[in-house]
Order: sequence, then structure tokens, then C-alpha cells
Amino acid sequence: MSSNSSNRGPGGLTTVGAKMLVALTGIGLILFVIAHMLGNLQIFLGPEALNNYAHKLKSMGPLLWVARIGLLAIFVTHLGLTLALTRRNTKARGGSVAEPQIKITGERYLNGYAYETATTASRYMIHTGILILIFVVYHLLHFTVMPDETVLMPTSELPNVYGMVIDGFENAGIASLYILAQLALASHIYHGASSCLQTLGLRTNTTKAGISKLGLLLALLIGLGNISIPIAVLANLIN
Repeated sequence: MSSNSSNRGPGGLTTVGAKMLVALTGIGLILFVIAHMLGNLQIFLGPEALNNYAHKLKSMGPLLWVARIGLLAIFVTHLGLTLALTRRNTKARGGSVAEPQIKITGERYLNGYAYETATTASRYMIHTGILILIFVVYHLLHFTVMPDETVLMPTSELPNVYGMVIDGFENAGIASLYILAQLALASHIYHGASSCLQTLGLRTNTTKAGISKLGLLLALLIGLGNISIPIAVLANLIN
């Protein structure tokens, strides 16, 4: 077998190509998460602001479902390539990896066989990725495919998205599920953001400290932003 063939990754891509695609899809997903969070945070501006935002999205008609399916395809591609690359790396490495130190910040690998230092987030990227995918499916079912259409805007036949969110998060079990999912998302973004930039060659010895801090800040902002909504509902700060 040729060396070029042996370096082929999943889907016939080279390993480098697969890693680049993982990085690019990861950045695309992070940008979507930020946009989605900013849209959802309009709930703090009141029912009219959130409902207008939701109705503008719904007015896109079939294009909205094209966007949703495309986003889900990007997500599945990102996760699938990551799983395939992980299996490939494990097979190529052989044996077990030395037990790493667990630190809040640090570099992921010293070499192909042992960790120098590892963040907890980096060790559980696959696990948090799978949890996020499961949550995305649940979220689509909860608020998109099978929403509570009985919650309508006053004097209107349009669904009251603001009311749906309030009703949903008044259930402590549902709110807790969303909070846990956002913690997993924040953990994934914390390591994933800097990892994507490293794959693209933007994380160097000069920039790595700043990029690691940027990843942590981004994860905190997204996590706190998303978690603030169910907490505000449970605390009756919005109703």
C-alpha cells in the first residue's frame, strides 16, 4: 500500500484534509451557536421582540428547513469525521496512552503516545459532542417539530414563541436538561475553539496563550448566555 493511501482518512480524505474539514465545520457551528444565542436572548426584551424574531425566521418557509437540515448535516459531518479520526489515531498509536494530568489549562499532547498536560474538556470532546447531538435532536423536537401550538399570541393565530419558552422552562426537569446540555456545549467550545485555530495554523507559540484565553472566554459567554434563560424563568425573573 502506498504511503499516500495509508494517510487517507475517512471518506477518502487525507488525514490532514479530514482535520481541516473538522476545524472548518467546527468554526461554522460555533458561529451558528453565537447567532442562535443572540436571537434567543431577545427574550429579555419582552414577548414582542422574541416573537418577531421567531416569526421572521418562520416566514422563510422551506428555506428555513433547508438551513436546519444543512446545519444538522454539518454537525453530523463534524462529529463523524472526529470519531473516525479518533479511531484512526488510536489504531495507529497502539497500546494505551499514559495517564494524563488533568489541568484547567494546558497543551493537549506531548507526543503521539503521552499527554504533556490535558484539559478535562479535551479528554471528553467525543463524549460532549455526542451529548450535544442528542440534545440538538431533542431541542428540534421540543420547540420545532412538536411545539405547543396551543400557546398563541393574544388576538393572533401565530404561535407565541415567548410563551412556549416560558411554559417549557417552568418545568424544572426540562430546564435542568437544558442547563446540563449548555454546560456540555461550553466545555466542548472551550477546547474546540482553540483546537480549530491550531489545525488551521493560527495557534502558534506566540498566540497560543491568547487563543486559549479566548476559547475560555467564548465558552463562558455562550454558557452563561444560554443558561441565563432557563434560570431566569425558574427564578420568575421573566414570565
